[in-house]
Amino acid sequence: MTVYDEVDVYEEVEIEDMDFDETELMYYYPCPCGDKFRITLEDLWDGGDIAKCPSCSLRIQVIFEEQDLPPLPPEEEEDDDDDDDDNKD
Repeated sequence: MTVYDEVDVYEEVEIEDMDFDETELMYYYPCPCGDKFRITLEDLWDGGDIAKCPSCSLRIQVIFEEQDLPPLPPEEEEDDDDDDDDNKD
């Protein structure tokens, strides 16, 4: 059973028809309610294919090939040295 079988989808959309925001690493597609369906690049790399609209209950299935996705940026490590700056006299 796939995610598609478990969730009612409004439409199947090719990833090429979606807009990609390189800053947010998010794909968008217009929803009939006036908002936009959205799914993160990380969700796609993790095998997710359902984009949700935050303003209504509609969902779409994103059709894509993993090898066509942009690469995920390397994870940034948290800098623990910031606390040391506050303790300097």
